[in-house]
Amino acid sequence: MDSGKDTTAAVKAAIAAERRDLADLLDALPSAAWDAPSLCAGWRVREVAAHMSMGFRYPFGRQARELLKARGNLHRMTDRLARHDAATASPRQLAAFLRDNADHPWKPPFGTPALALGHDVVHGLDIALPLDLRRRVPEDRLRIVLDTVSPRSAKFFGAALSGVALHADDLDWSFGSGTPLYGAAQDLLLVAFGRTLPAGRLQGEASGRFTAA
Repeated sequence: MDSGKDTTAAVKAAIAAERRDLADLLDALPSAAWDAPSLCAGWRVREVAAHMSMGFRYPFGRQARELLKARGNLHRMTDRLARHDAATASPRQLAAFLRDNADHPWKPPFGTPALALGHDVVHGLDIALPLDLRRRVPEDRLRIVLDTVSPRSAKFFGAALSGVALHADDLDWSFGSGTPLYGAAQDLLLVAFGRTLPAGRLQGEASGRFTAA
């Protein structure tokens, strides 16, 4: 038995399940929630939802052209496309983009299926947490994404984790060294992806560095 293929198949199954769950979550949102702020600075729920399916809807050639328009700035490109698509697609369509592409093989440039799952999980929490939806990511999916956290990924996402040790209080998981920061594993995952969390979700001397005032 090829354990590598088994692992890849498990990650792909987790991605499909996560996208379907998030599509259901989006379909259940009241109209006002779509204009609520997310954890992604400057984006409402609708921009995050639009961004999550960008990789399915824009072929490589189109993305390359859009990147040229943005003068090579990936963040500028993704922001412009998210705002455009959020303005032109209905909430029902944005949810359907995820559900209809649950098995799409998209992954980040030079990334892995596990990082594709991370993209879905983190952006799903970007939506759910500010809306206080109390979504709990299934442990098998969460552990796959937690295993992708590294000093390199923290730097890429702008997470200032120097001198801080993340300690999950609901799973056997930790990362880094230094002043302990405690919280639910999925909240610490958001910290590792550079997010600022609502007050009260983290504990420890360093909690103020990663929560909103």
